[in-house]
Amino acid sequence: MRNAQIKRATAETQIALSLELDGTGRADVKTGVGFLDHMLTLFAAHGRFDLTVACKGDTWVDDHHSAEDIGIALGEAFAAAVGEKRGICRYGSMLLPMDEALVLCAVDLSGRSTLRLTAQIPSQKIGTFDTELVEEFFLAFTRKAGVTLHIRQLDGTNSHHIVEAMFKAFGRALRQAVSLDAALGNEIPSTKGVLA
Repeated sequence: MRNAQIKRATAETQIALSLELDGTGRADVKTGVGFLDHMLTLFAAHGRFDLTVACKGDTWVDDHHSAEDIGIALGEAFAAAVGEKRGICRYGSMLLPMDEALVLCAVDLSGRSTLRLTAQIPSQKIGTFDTELVEEFFLAFTRKAGVTLHIRQLDGTNSHHIVEAMFKAFGRALRQAVSLDAALGNEIPSTKGVLA
């Protein structure tokens, strides 16, 4: 089974997260941040990952610590669930439209942490959620998951649509990358013999 359970406790957040890569898209997400709940639920559905997240964070300060620490925990879970990455496709990409928004997401489970996020999100907030936290979440994820992640907004004027397209594309690109390639068998998909 390709799964992981992560617990993270700091002075700012207490998080319990479980992830099943070969799931059905079932999500039970209670982060204390409504918009992030919505995005992670979409991410799980489009990635076909079973995801449970419970977070108690210092949201009376703002949502920053919760968004960042959930990114950290999710990245740790992905790294643990794919293990040595034997037999995986390694790469995934998605060009995803969401009404007027269009987002490209490409991922390489390379073992090297890189984020390139290019977007112009028009509003500073979606509801009560600070849109600058989108990048903080993805940065935290890439650092802990050890992945190269490119997200590029190609079009869009509605902030909610742009960010939603990002999370849906992220889920679908990761789904491709972690999928098992029958032609590889038990091989690690790198000429170096390791993805780390």
